[in-house]
Amino acid sequence: MEEKKLEELELEELTEKEKAFRKELFNLRFQKTLGQVQNIMRIRAVRRDIARVLTYLKMKRPSS
Repeated sequence: MEEKKLEELELEELTEKEKAFRKELFNLRFQKTLGQVQNIMRIRAVRRDIARVLTYLKMKRPSS
């Protein structure tokens, strides 16, 4: 996912993206175990997308 798009999203949208990426990662890991995954590099990309989303969530949350 592009970083410019992430900058424009609100907190709720970023949280939804994180949930969606985590679900996709779970499914990819499950497919890997079964030997059905088509693109093994997608797992790495999804993990990095989760990290990006978490970074933007941390930046946008007000510090207390």
